[in-house]
Amino acid sequence: MATELSHSLSLYLVMDIASHEEKSALEIAKAAIAGGVTMLQLREKTAPLRQVLEVGGAIRKACREHGVAFIVNDRVDLALLLEADGVHVGQDDLPALEVRRLLGPDAIIGVSAGSMEEAEWAVSQKADYLGVGAIYSTVTKGDAGAPIGTELIGQLKSRWPHLPLVGIGGISSANAEAVLQAGADGIAVVSAIARQSDPAAAASRLAGMVKRFKVTSE
Repeated sequence: MATELSHSLSLYLVMDIASHEEKSALEIAKAAIAGGVTMLQLREKTAPLRQVLEVGGAIRKACREHGVAFIVNDRVDLALLLEADGVHVGQDDLPALEVRRLLGPDAIIGVSAGSMEEAEWAVSQKADYLGVGAIYSTVTKGDAGAPIGTELIGQLKSRWPHLPLVGIGGISSANAEAVLQAGADGIAVVSAIARQSDPAAAASRLAGMVKRFKVTSE
């Protein structure tokens, strides 16, 4: 599973259900998928639940039609209702072992980690992958904390060589390669795709960058 998951983490889009420049969330998601996104996480904190279920269901359908893993942030109940492939939780959310009890053995469960101590806890909870960050300064997640840079990624990869890692936080085409060079299996982005005028083109540029790096580093 780790090898397959490492590939799925290559270009990981985190998005809410807000529209941007007259594009609906579904249109943004479809464009991003067409551009090469390999995993999509729905992270919606404020919209009414009825709306999240409606839009989230449509996005999940688009992901499934194109073989893209669909993950829900924090909310196990939403993941169940949307028939998501898994859940991503933070350090203060429902522990990964409890999430596994609710979602079953085949669910993809990711855990955020911003330090070695947090990573150790996530590993003890049998996380399938770690979301490491915030790597760079970001304004899309208010509680992301101070940027930690890429050093932790290298430390984690040295300690757990087969544990899939995705870097997140302020990542763009200008700095993505440094995250991959540090040892990340992929990059997670928000505004670098979801808040661009042409999400498909933005995703394609990032996907191409990740693919080229992986080919040259093999």
